[in-house]
Amino acid sequence: MIITRVISSDQLQTVRDLAYAIWPDAYGTILSEQQLAYMLDKIYAIPSLEKQMESRHVFLLAEEDGVFYGFASYEVNYQNSGKTKLHKIYVQPQTQGKGVGKTLLAAVEEAVKLNENQALLLNVNRYNKAIAFYKKNGFEVIAEEDIDIGNGYLMEDYIMEKPF
Repeated sequence: MIITRVISSDQLQTVRDLAYAIWPDAYGTILSEQQLAYMLDKIYAIPSLEKQMESRHVFLLAEEDGVFYGFASYEVNYQNSGKTKLHKIYVQPQTQGKGVGKTLLAAVEEAVKLNENQALLLNVNRYNKAIAFYKKNGFEVIAEEDIDIGNGYLMEDYIMEKPF
């Protein structure tokens, strides 16, 4: 059975390793190799992950029998909005469709309810196949956003939200 658990900073290396294993599949047809490498280094370097954790990001790992299948991170009451922001949710390609993402999402949704937030929101690349997963789980596109991440790269996202 797949379980999720909140992790401490000493397990951020596992998050980093999972990101490096998952991102080429998730973004390989959307981003150039150069942008993929740039973003992985920028977002998943251990000092960056530690800074995210210090900025109230909660990290979850999904595992079964000591094998890690994915991760998520979220922030309750994002920007004092009364909403929770799902910053990351990724699962190993070979486990997609087996409930890992749904298990991670359910854990985040539980945090939304426990903290009495009114919605869960996220950004997703406008060309990401995960959009179908989010729609199936009750999210709707509420806006588009282009984010300059430096080095001449732009994230072209939808903002999606699920009310509670």
